[in-house]
Amino acid sequence: MTVLTVRHITHYRYRRKVRLGEHQILFRPRDSFDQRLLDCRIDISPRPASLRWIHDVFGNCVTLVQFDRATDELVFDCEIMLDHTPESAPDFQIEDHAREHPFEYAADEKPDLLPYLERQFSEPDDALQTWLASFLGPPVARPTGRLLMTLNEAICESFSYNRRTEPGTQEPGVTLRTQRGTCRDFALLMMEAARALGFAARFITGYIYVPDRDGPTPLGGGSTHAWCQIYLPGSGWVEFDPTNGIVGNRDLIRVAVARTPAQAIPLFGSYYGERADDLGMEVSVNVKRAEA
Repeated sequence: MTVLTVRHITHYRYRRKVRLGEHQILFRPRDSFDQRLLDCRIDISPRPASLRWIHDVFGNCVTLVQFDRATDELVFDCEIMLDHTPESAPDFQIEDHAREHPFEYAADEKPDLLPYLERQFSEPDDALQTWLASFLGPPVARPTGRLLMTLNEAICESFSYNRRTEPGTQEPGVTLRTQRGTCRDFALLMMEAARALGFAARFITGYIYVPDRDGPTPLGGGSTHAWCQIYLPGSGWVEFDPTNGIVGNRDLIRVAVARTPAQAIPLFGSYYGERADDLGMEVSVNVKRAEA
């Protein structure tokens, strides 16, 4: 049993007191067979007028917060504890008909997978296809698991991680052109590449545990993290983290899944005031291993 704790603090500052609009938070992990929530708490300052929980269209747990007072500071302090069961290595128990790519999803699954099969961006210059061909070569039958691991490693090894403070996720074409990006950018690039190859893919936001160990330090620690899942018949939704080259759930804590990155923003809200009133925000994320 591995018990992990996550402390996630977001601190907004304003030039003068502003009136706050509704804020939405994604911080409560999705319960599953490989991660089980043990405890969670959230402290908010100033104290909200109301706080309620809902499940969104993807089944994610969303916290909705309303305020009734003006303030020049806003702090969200979230803490979770969960039992995490890591996979030591990917176990592709793929159904026979899907062991080699290309393949077709089963007729009873495809209608539900269609939204995750459709590409989000169009590229007139076929930059994505050109990039895929540069390391995959011409279209031929090949083992499905090996193909996806090659794609994951190609992003991890060929692109530079660049932590960016600006909101949003850059288009895959920009990531390909600059060879740089954040974890959200790399996750979106892999999703678009997988969809171009006929796979159903979805976006994941959550946290990564960065243990003290020999070798390179995984990227994405100290903030929220993002990766993707790809649906494989017989294996289900399988995690791929192209930022760190991780396949499977090792060190990854799922909080929310979505069809696009814009549908899985960890925290967003509004205030009533001038743009210049916003003095920025500070985010601190600390993921630690606790005693069972």
